[in-house]
Amino acid sequence: MFEEMEKINCRPEVFEFYTAGELWTDEYTSKQMLGFHLNEEVDIASRNMAFIERSVEWIVRRFKVGAGRKVVDFGCGPGLYTSRLARKKASVMGIDFSGRSIEYAREVAAREGLDIRYVNQNYLDFETDERFDLILMVMCDFCALSPGQRKELLNMFHNILAPGGSILLDVYSLAAFEKREEAAVYEKNLMDGFWSSHAYYGFLNTFKYEREKVVLDKYTIIESAISTPEPVSREAPADRTRTVYNWLGYFSPETLDREFSEGGFTIESYYGDVAGTPFDTEAEEFAIVARTCQEDKAEKGIQD
Repeated sequence: MFEEMEKINCRPEVFEFYTAGELWTDEYTSKQMLGFHLNEEVDIASRNMAFIERSVEWIVRRFKVGAGRKVVDFGCGPGLYTSRLARKKASVMGIDFSGRSIEYAREVAAREGLDIRYVNQNYLDFETDERFDLILMVMCDFCALSPGQRKELLNMFHNILAPGGSILLDVYSLAAFEKREEAAVYEKNLMDGFWSSHAYYGFLNTFKYEREKVVLDKYTIIESAISTPEPVSREAPADRTRTVYNWLGYFSPETLDREFSEGGFTIESYYGDVAGTPFDTEAEEFAIVARTCQEDKAEKGIQD
């Protein structure tokens, strides 16, 4: 038992494990996450509905989204952004590896006759010959990726961005990192039964990595093999233990600019969020608009 507790409370190396599929593709938790997506009042999985409406209107104005424009949303979930942008007559693609969310998004698109193609896939494995005028990645998805994964993603963005196109994404700031604290929590049915329909005990270990500016929420779920209070027979299946690693990186404008520059991009603008709020150095997140360095050089050449 002591060894098991040591394992539960062990601090891994930064991005040593990657278990995103445990959250988004598991039959039970994907249903929970879809419920959060569709809850109009909360900022879990997706922003609240009032923010999304304001964000989409700003995106449409800022990037001239409309007929003839091609948009792709990485981590589109149930299509809260894609459906609204398609209603503006844009040609839209959404990518997400939650089959449950994609199924919901496809039903909405079919019902309304919207020009949206949905891809049920881990966006890190996505390949296409198409070019897009706007690449979206919202809800700080960029922060959940390791440096190597981010490098691969930016390389992909470079290949699929159309001439004159833009990237819009948001990240958590160093101000948010400073507010995070290490902690260890143990609770029966942790997070009000979020992790399983069966009885379980949940451990949440939060680790901060100061040098890398990364926080890990490590969930260890010890789940009962049965969902009833009846005694377990000798023939009953064994209990299940699983661990989910939720990594989040935090950025300053300087570190993000350096990363994008190395990927062949220029950050054109900083905002407070993906709704165009003015940039605030003390805010817990910020958004950027980027384009390829070649585009930036071409414009400077014309101006010169």
